[in-house]
Amino acid sequence: MFPIEKTESNTPDQYNNKNPRVLLVGYNGANNTGSESRLLSIIQDVQWALGPEVLLTIPTLNEEKLKRYVQEEKNLKIVPLPSIYFLGLRKLVKNHDFVLLIEGSCYMDTWTPALLWAFLWATRCAYKFNKPCLAYAVDAGDLSPLNKFLVKKEASKTSLIITRNYKSAEILKSVGVTAPIKVTADCALNFETPPLNGIIEYSPHQNKGLAGIAVVNFYLWPVVLRPFGKKKDEYKWPYYFSRSKKREMLQKNLARSWAKQADHLVEIHHKNIALICMEDLDEDLACQVLSYMKNKDNACIFSSKDLNASKMTGLLQNLDILITSRYHASILSLSCQVPQIAVGHDRRLEILYEELEMDYDYFFKYNDPDLWEKVENKVDEILENPDIPKKLLESGFKSQYLRSLQNRGLLKSFLKGGK
Repeated sequence: MFPIEKTESNTPDQYNNKNPRVLLVGYNGANNTGSESRLLSIIQDVQWALGPEVLLTIPTLNEEKLKRYVQEEKNLKIVPLPSIYFLGLRKLVKNHDFVLLIEGSCYMDTWTPALLWAFLWATRCAYKFNKPCLAYAVDAGDLSPLNKFLVKKEASKTSLIITRNYKSAEILKSVGVTAPIKVTADCALNFETPPLNGIIEYSPHQNKGLAGIAVVNFYLWPVVLRPFGKKKDEYKWPYYFSRSKKREMLQKNLARSWAKQADHLVEIHHKNIALICMEDLDEDLACQVLSYMKNKDNACIFSSKDLNASKMTGLLQNLDILITSRYHASILSLSCQVPQIAVGHDRRLEILYEELEMDYDYFFKYNDPDLWEKVENKVDEILENPDIPKKLLESGFKSQYLRSLQNRGLLKSFLKGGK
């Protein structure tokens, strides 16, 4: 699966000084609110652990998008990677002192095996060059038989794996990973946000309050590796979304179902609707939902393409209710105990809701045959008595937040001791 390693001559260090060099390997530069909030928090964590003189490198497949929210400085460099990343990533690992795997969806192939392979390849290279490698507050989830084998083989070479929930630690151990594992919570729980500055002032009618719907097109995934394909299906060559006539029909049905829920919130509960795109890839579905709504004037699309993580977090924290298919929409709204339910596609939201003790009543699988009836009933129940979910969320947030505070200590110990 991985290319055969070749011996190469030493190349000049990226930085010409002796300050620690840390490589941050993640889903960087994707206009994804969750990845953005994690990256900004992790930059602060590393600088707290090693001081402002630490040298940070952020590799990315999309330099332009990454520079929307991270600016290059003397001690922070953005390095573009080619789509076929093996040699470029290998060289970066070799030229740094520490490797941090910072993508939350680290050990799963739900979105695309190519992303998983990038993290395993970085780990493999770090092991070869004797560089300490840390997986920082990450998840494990569904894996194919092949990828279970690769995770067992390569993730076991990681110096330390910090998972953001207990279930992920169990999954890694169950596939045979032998690396040391610690459990904390997501580092985005510590994401610092400034005042909202008017983002929620959107109010086209006299309706009271704002209901958020954070959508995901479940039928685009996984992204697959192909030598060629239709331009409309291209994520970034040679990676293409999974599309078919059947998937397109399922997407239309999903959009119609979301539109019905949005209209219910407008007509019965007198709410305005925020269609929230935590990644710009969600925009097509959000636009489709809006087109199917009867009450279009009561809805507006808020996209990560236009709103940075701070503004998006402010929006999320000021909702009256959140219906989310995005993990970080839940995480970033937790501190304000925004009443919420989840419609989940992968394991992340399901695991989070288990830890919040909300999995049986507030989490629904996207392929449940009675999904939309259950969602509508639960929305009615929450808006009639929001104090019940708020109490659960208050308790759950406290537990998650206290665990997230352990991240910095573990990171500092790793960076200072190299293990």
